[in-house]
This record gives sequence, C-alpha cells and structure tokens, in this order.
Amino acid sequence: MLISTILSLAIGRYYIPVDDILRAFAGREVPAEITQVLFVVRLPRVLGGLLIGGALSMAGASYQGMFKNPLVSPDILGSAAGAGFGASLGILLSFGAVGIKSTSFIFGLIAVLITWFISTRFGRGDDSLFLLILGGIIVSSLFQSMISLIKYAADPTDKLPAITFWLLGSLSKITPKDVLLMIVPFLLCMVILICSASKLNILALGEEEAKTMGVNTKRLQLLVIFTATILTAFSVSLCGMIGWVGLVIPHLARMIVGPNFKALIPASLLLGCSYLLIIDTACRSVFAVEIPLGVITSLAGLPFFLYLLTKKNKGW
Repeated sequence: MLISTILSLAIGRYYIPVDDILRAFAGREVPAEITQVLFVVRLPRVLGGLLIGGALSMAGASYQGMFKNPLVSPDILGSAAGAGFGASLGILLSFGAVGIKSTSFIFGLIAVLITWFISTRFGRGDDSLFLLILGGIIVSSLFQSMISLIKYAADPTDKLPAITFWLLGSLSKITPKDVLLMIVPFLLCMVILICSASKLNILALGEEEAKTMGVNTKRLQLLVIFTATILTAFSVSLCGMIGWVGLVIPHLARMIVGPNFKALIPASLLLGCSYLLIIDTACRSVFAVEIPLGVITSLAGLPFFLYLLTKKNKGW
C-alpha cells in the first residue's frame, strides 16, 4: 500500500520524482509547482482512493461472510443504486457539490432501509437473509429504473453528460473536505468490523450454530449491515459507482490469508487501498484522456473473477 501510494503521488501528467515527494513531506524546500500539484491536486485524490478502496473491500468481505455467499458485493442491498439515484437527482436539480454528495449519501441509506423493511416484513426465521438479498435486488432495480428516468428527463447538452460521467465513477472531484468528512466514519466502521471478526467466524458456521454458541445473530447482522452501508454510501457519494472492488478484492485476500476474518478484513483493507490506487493511476496516466474509474475496475475485475470460477477448489 505504501509503494502504491508513493507511485500514485509521483506518476501523472506532471511527473514528480520520489526524492522531491519525500523532501516536500519533510518540510524541505521544493519548487512551487511541485508543492501545488502534490498537495492540492494529487494528495486529496490519493487519500480518497485509499479510503474508498479500503471501505468497499471491507464491506464486501463482511457481506460475503454474513451471507455465506462468494458472489455478494457491497451493493447487494441497494445502497449503491440508491446513492446513484440521489446524485443523479441532485445534478438534475442543479444542487452544488455538497448537495449532490449529501443527497447521494441519504438515498443510499434510504435504499438499505427499504430493503431491511422488506426483509423484516415478509421474512421469517431462516428466510430473513434470503429475503434480504431479494429485497436488495428489488430496491436496486427500482432505483436503477429511476436513474434511467432522470437521465431521460435531463438536458442532453448539460445535465445528461454530467450524470453519465458521475455514474461511471472517478476520484477527480474529491477534495480535502471530502477526505476529512469520510475519515472519521471510515475509522469507526473499520474498528467495528475488526472487533466483530471473531463473531463473523462463528456466524460462518451457520446461524443456528452461532446462536447455540451465544452469538446474537440479529444484532451482528444489523451491525454488519449498518457499517457496510455507511462505508458503501459514503464511497459512492464521493466518487460515483465503482464496481467489482468489493467483490474481487475479498477473494484475493482470502486466497492469501485464508478465511479467518481476523486476518481477512485487514488484508482486504490493505489490498483494496492498493488496488484502487493502482487502477486510478492507470486511468489518469496511460491514456491521452482520463478514463472513468468504474470502467477500468470492471475490465480488470472480470478476468480475475473468471479465473476464480475455473478453480476446482470450491472452499472459498
């Protein structure tokens, strides 16, 4: 993660030598243009990438353990679709940057609340988690349809391109205020998930077995859903919809450290941070124009996921 951070700070349209980066952080004198590019342009973007990559990866690992399903991703309960709708609505109504991010975060929470209501209203006993996933599919489809409706109603010369670009995902709009706003809930959710790792290990044995061992499964599920929703909604509200990170990275971490959540969650955090920084650096450096981040994460995630499907060892 440290290496990918230094490379992300150095590589770009304006290359900054690593020794100049170290001198700048040490408070020594460097050219003014280096200070401007490093601290105003790249540092907020890199810090945002660290937070968002780690957040999506931890949320994905936690959800996969809770649902005991390797195909689960952080947007399974509709938070990403709800946040995308909120941002699209904010752009359509000409809200400022703060208003767009706020409506995105709020609708991300609303989407998960609707999913939880569907699950508790119609689910009984062992069907609750199954209906939670079905409710997430319903809510995601609902908000995706509403996004399409907003895009249809948007001005094709102004609002529609802005909505489309935002939905593709990018770290280019992240500001120092965004980083400061996200770092506190990120750290709190990280501590909660790491402290819940031992109970997630027990829950992986099955809900009935976990209950017999004294685990309050309903409380644990609520805690995981709450923390993962906060992490996902914050991430989507700041950078748009970035797929596959929370699905692929936990698998990669599981291949390296095994299924124990005490090691899996920290490993997913570190790998997610590194992965998103590397992809973002490629998006803004390899091509003549910056490529949306969500496009490249999908293209990079698909071959790896196909590789996982071909493996004969199913004990994920």
